[in-house]
Parts: sequence; C-alpha cells; structure tokens
Amino acid sequence: MTEHDFDVAAREEKKRLHDVMAHVHAFGEAAPEAAGIIHWGATSCYVTDNADLILLRDGLGILLPKLATVIQKLSDFAQKYRDLPCLGYTHGQPAQLVTIGKRASLWIQNLLMDLRNLERAKEDLRFRGVKGTVGTQASFLQIFGGDYGKVEKLDEIVTRKAGFDSAFTISSQTYTRKIDLDVGHALASFGATCQQIGGDIRHLAMSKQMEEPFAKDQIGSSAMAYKRNPMRSERMSSLGRQLCNLSLNNVNTFANQWLERSLDDSAVRRSTLPEMFLLADALMILLDNISSGLVVYPAVIQRRIDEELPFMATENLIMAMVDKGASRQEAHEHIRVLSHEAANQVKNHGKDNDLLERVKDDPFFEPILKDMPKLLDPTTFIGAAPQQVEKFTGDGGEISLALQKYREQISSAEAAELHV
Repeated sequence: MTEHDFDVAAREEKKRLHDVMAHVHAFGEAAPEAAGIIHWGATSCYVTDNADLILLRDGLGILLPKLATVIQKLSDFAQKYRDLPCLGYTHGQPAQLVTIGKRASLWIQNLLMDLRNLERAKEDLRFRGVKGTVGTQASFLQIFGGDYGKVEKLDEIVTRKAGFDSAFTISSQTYTRKIDLDVGHALASFGATCQQIGGDIRHLAMSKQMEEPFAKDQIGSSAMAYKRNPMRSERMSSLGRQLCNLSLNNVNTFANQWLERSLDDSAVRRSTLPEMFLLADALMILLDNISSGLVVYPAVIQRRIDEELPFMATENLIMAMVDKGASRQEAHEHIRVLSHEAANQVKNHGKDNDLLERVKDDPFFEPILKDMPKLLDPTTFIGAAPQQVEKFTGDGGEISLALQKYREQISSAEAAELHV
C-alpha cells in the first residue's frame, strides 16, 4: 500500500459513497489478480467491526499501563504522607482527623477499581470473526460447498491472526453493541474518578492545604497576577465529565438496534468511540502530571487543625476527667458551656478559638492539666490511618499485587508534560 492507494480510495469513496467498497476497488487496482475475490463472502462489518474490536483491545492496552503508572505515583505520595494528620471533612464541614496519605489512598482505591474494570473490559473482548451478512455464515458455507468444518477452521484462523483467543459463536451483522456499552462504561467510570479527584484537589487548594503542580513561569490569571488557579484539576474535572456523558451514546445505540442490525449505530460510533479513548488518554496525561508534583503545605494544614482541634478534643477531655473520678455528665456540661462561649467568640467577634484556654482557666479541669499536651496531640486522633496506608501501599498489599504485571512499563515511564 502506498499514499497513491489512499488517494484512489478517497476518489472511489466520493464516487460510490461507501467506505468499504471504496477500499475494495482501491485494493483491486493495487492487486488486479486478486480483484475478483476481494471481499468474497464478506460484508462491510466483517471489515469494520473486526477492525473496531482490534482498536478497542489495543486502545485499552495503551491506557492500562498509563493508569498503573499513575496509581504507583499516588501510592508513593500516600506512603510519604501516611502519618501527616489533616482535617477530614464530611458534609463539607470539618470532621475527625485523617492523614494526607489516607485521603490519597481513597483516590487510589477508586483508580484500582478503574484498573480492574478496564482489564476486565479488555479480557472480555472476543472477535466477531467470519460470520457473513447476518451472522449465519451462509456465504462462507456456500464457498466451502457446505463443509461447516472448513467454515469453522477459517473463523479460527482469522481470529488467531487478529490476535484474539476466541470469537463470538453468535453474532448478527455486527458484534453486539453491548461491547461498546461495557467498554464505554469502564471508561466513563474512570472519567468519574478523575472528576472526583480533581474536585478534592480544587477544594484543598481553596484552603491552601494542597496544590497541583504550578510551573515557575505559569500564569494563573490574565487579570489577577497573584492567582494560582488549579487549571490541571479543573481541566481534569471538565474532561472527565465529558467522558461520562459520552457513554450515554453507547447505551442508546445498543438499546436502539433493530433485529439483526440498523445503521443508525454507524455515525455516532465513529465519533463516540475514538473520542472516549482520546479523552481517557488526556485524563491519564493530566493525572500523571498532577501526581508527579502534588504540593503539600504542612504548616497550613496544622493551622487548620489548630482551629478545629479544640472542639474535636472535648471527648478526650471528658474521658480523661472520668478517669480522674469526675462525673461524666458534669464534665460534659462544663465542656458544653465553654464550647458555646468559645464558638460565640469565633462566630460573632471573629476571634480565634479559645476553648482550650477556657478549659485551662476552669478549676474543674485542674486534675488533667498536666495531661493536656498528650490529650491534644493530633497524632492521637488519626486512628489506624498510617497502618492502613502502609498495608495498602506496602509490599504484598493491594496496590503491589494489582500492578505486578505492569512493573516493567512503570519503571520506564516518564513524567507527563503539559504544553498548554
């Protein structure tokens, strides 16, 4: 095949308005002796559907090592910050403490599910093979004089040459569009994960606890020179949303196929499937770039903890007082009154949270004053978060086992760069 042959195919397609037959005629010009048997017994979907299955398989094969690399980088990040306490948030409000590494592990857990979904989608792919116009193999049965064994053998040979272990026994004119739906769902699920991670990073950037990478000469805003807009995470959220939305095309295409096939699947698939893979690849690049340079600000994180820890520590204070012989209900009432007084100073007067100072000034709490530093140590509020992260990210953990087959590709991967 040469560039000239593609020119011939373009000319033929303009004339015949049929992409497959345009190439049949172009190939016939390139190989005149074979012109009479090219496409013998076949239908257009013998060409296009089998080719699409190859593209789906190879496309997933490109994405999977990239996702594995991202997971490894985030795993290293989680391991590094496995015991750095930070505020946890539920309902958008400060909750109990977690750690930076534990929060990153939540992202990784979802990405591991995406890895599994994409692997499963790839492993579930089968070839359409040699099935004829409506899936009955009638034309090939005629070619081989009714010898079904030869038809099956041809199907096996073509399937094996295309790099597949098996082909569908049952098909219509096309492979079932359920395949596109399943692959699309796996890609869309990954898109949703990207949206969620991007949203977390953007929220944390608002309070300056964590930021995505920001290049030395990068401009955050054309008007406000001081700004450090999280454009990578914003772009990731945007493209992830588009990837999720595109998946609905596959749902509707599958649901609206009639009987052995209707051609309303063709045009939408030609745009949807490539775009979904391009979007997923762009998201891999963004995730890789972000995970290669996440910035954590421990001093800001500690300040945020200091603002909220007094309220979180009240249960520890009550428990300590009971250990010293005080009534639990009486300790609770003292804490309740002092907490409301401190909250009033914060909310109505814009002052710092002075609850701990009020506790120290209250004679009732004198028995535990010397224990206060230990009772207020942030590392005592993070539970087993460091151990959980260590188990998750360490040797023999879930991540290590999931990434085992990708080790060579991960070790040779370079950090993704953004140019716009």
